Amino acid sequence: MAALNQPTKVEKTPKKKTIFQGSAREDSPFKRFWIHVGLIIACIFTVYPILRILSVALRPGDRLLSTNLALIPPDATLEAFRIVLFDKPFLQWIWNSLAITMSTALIGVILAATSAYAFSRWKFPGRSLGLIFLLGTQMIPAAMLMIPIYILAIKLGLVGTFRGLVIAYCVTSVPFSIWILKGYYDTIPIDLEEAARIDGCSQLQAFWRILLPLSTPSLAIVFLFNFTFAWNDYLLARVMLGSQEQLLVWPLGLQRMVGQFQTQWGQFSAASILVAIPVMALFLYSAKWLISGLTLGSVKG
Repeated sequence: MAALNQPTKVEKTPKKKTIFQGSAREDSPFKRFWIHVGLIIACIFTVYPILRILSVALRPGDRLLSTNLALIPPDATLEAFRIVLFDKPFLQWIWNSLAITMSTALIGVILAATSAYAFSRWKFPGRSLGLIFLLGTQMIPAAMLMIPIYILAIKLGLVGTFRGLVIAYCVTSVPFSIWILKGYYDTIPIDLEEAARIDGCSQLQAFWRILLPLSTPSLAIVFLFNFTFAWNDYLLARVMLGSQEQLLVWPLGLQRMVGQFQTQWGQFSAASILVAIPVMALFLYSAKWLISGLTLGSVKG
């Protein structure tokens, strides 16, 4: 009788595996192989244009076209890099661009972080209308903002100054940054801040010690967005700074290498390679914050 009362075990028939499905936790080798093939092809298409620019920079003179398809020409030289670094005010252009972009990124993050906190945590009249207005500003083409920004800059005496360009960049980038941070703040439970308030923290201390560490990934994204936006801009810098030699940023400086009858292709390519280094370095450095920031504000039980 005891044997009859024991529950019988039902054996599950294993599912038939396909060539694209391996074990329960990993893909099959066949699928991984084709994923790696696709990624390698995508990397080749991405890197090849950069290698061609490097090839033009290594050619002597200003040869843009060549019958030799080798990435490194047989008569390769670093003369173009030497001219760009030492015979032209290239380092001054980079310094001006770094000063403007770092100021824009830092001010943009501060303004967006505090404004998004107000929109996320507080209920006040005009809150929904303000969010819609900020979103509506992003639907206006950038070229249409040139005239009103320039008129306001003239009246405020900001034309031909770095601070005027920084303010113009913040005006155009902060609304989008507020939306990014506001959506991220909404996913963080307000109970964490209330617990901090019970422990004696003020509203500002709870924001600084609790919310900001948990928002590290979104803050890094906003910082990178503001930095790359200001670093790569040409049109707004051309309108606000003009053609003053001491105020040139790198997009305006590279434009001077392109003449009506002659273009310095070797120097232009060398400078194009050099200006990409700060952005790549910043992205590689910030990548660890984007990953580690996900667990930076974890709550231990």
